[in-house]
Amino acid sequence: MKIKTSKTNLGKRFLAGLIDYSIICTFFYCFVYCFGHPNDEGGYTVDGLLALVPVLFWFVFTVLLEVLFEATLGNSIMGLKPKSLINNNGELTFIQLLKRHLLDPIDMFMFGLIGIITIKNTEINQRLGDIWAKTIVTENNNV
Repeated sequence: MKIKTSKTNLGKRFLAGLIDYSIICTFFYCFVYCFGHPNDEGGYTVDGLLALVPVLFWFVFTVLLEVLFEATLGNSIMGLKPKSLINNNGELTFIQLLKRHLLDPIDMFMFGLIGIITIKNTEINQRLGDIWAKTIVTENNNV
């Protein structure tokens, strides 16, 4: 598979992540505020099975959206699409999608600093999640 490498999508990738995680964080805070109970530190806490709801929302919003639509909402808005490096047709497996997003907390650390550094310093512009999952992010349908 020929891989088109371009660092021009760094800004688009940053904005896509900002869109996705702004929605996820907004949901998380609204959910905890509405369904949580006050704690000793002046915040709110969600216990029991309700604590799984934000995790399930994250899973649906990131992994399942990519399974169903081949991109998260942020990537779709920015015209980006993840592609597999190990499948000739570029289609992603469920495991690749899960791996990509399990490392989001590391890639997004310090407002995406880790992801930006790895994208700028890898030959085919991958963040840690992409390296682990053997994927790349391309603009539109370019590969």
